Amino acid sequence: MSTTSPTARLMDGSGLARRLVEETAARAAEFTRRTGTRPCLATVLVGEDPASVTYVKMKRARCEKAGISSRHVELPAATTTAELVATLRSLSADPEVHGILLQHPAGPHIDERAAFEAIDPAKDVDGVTISSFATMSFGLPGFVSCTPGGIMRLLDAYDVDPAGKRAVVVGRSAILGKPAGMMLLARNATVTYCHSYTPAADLSAAVREADIVVAAVGRPRFIKGEDIKPGAVVIDAGYNEGNVGDVDFETAAARAGLITPVPGGVGPMTIALLLAQTVDAAERQLGA
Repeated sequence: MSTTSPTARLMDGSGLARRLVEETAARAAEFTRRTGTRPCLATVLVGEDPASVTYVKMKRARCEKAGISSRHVELPAATTTAELVATLRSLSADPEVHGILLQHPAGPHIDERAAFEAIDPAKDVDGVTISSFATMSFGLPGFVSCTPGGIMRLLDAYDVDPAGKRAVVVGRSAILGKPAGMMLLARNATVTYCHSYTPAADLSAAVREADIVVAAVGRPRFIKGEDIKPGAVVIDAGYNEGNVGDVDFETAAARAGLITPVPGGVGPMTIALLLAQTVDAAERQLGA
């Protein structure tokens, strides 16, 4: 008897994101009609990293399509942490700005945690502050980290209920791995974190038992198909050079039940959720 499931069904993040952006655009238009104000997202970029520059341009273009104003702040690569913190505090105090996005990484000389904490939690539409992590962990009102939030939307769209399932999160970054695990835990999954200190044999054993795998380690094809439990849900949140994710897609797709492609899976959902939370922020701030 075969130990593999049929080729996995793809989780179409692009299509789901497109629908979410359409809903967000309608909400933004209605908000503007009621208040006379367009929701506004401020993006802050330190330096001229080509990938970051491209990503910010894409986000600004998506804002325009969704009826959201974008304000872009470009800072030189030599910007200090103190200067960046001052910029973010100024945007936090500006009533015309409803959401703030600090494009990261901001540079090795920047204390990113200090920078993130300069963002008013009411405008933290990227879900990067300690306050946002706490509220998403406890299931309280607030903003979620956009990539984990997008992952949860994908699971819901494909009728994947995490309750009672074993979930393994590979990676523990403050804005992806850790919040993804906490959001799964809040949905009653049994969650295991694996990371760079997890022995390879233990990682393999954990993945083999997982009903849901979230790969967020930043290493190309790190999760091997042979370790995927037949019928498991595989969420690849990695993006590496050459449009390659953190999962060895071909071998994993032969065993998984559902799997996200790279590109076209998690990535589009991240931006869509950022826009949706910007409108949420505007509505809360103006009470509209």
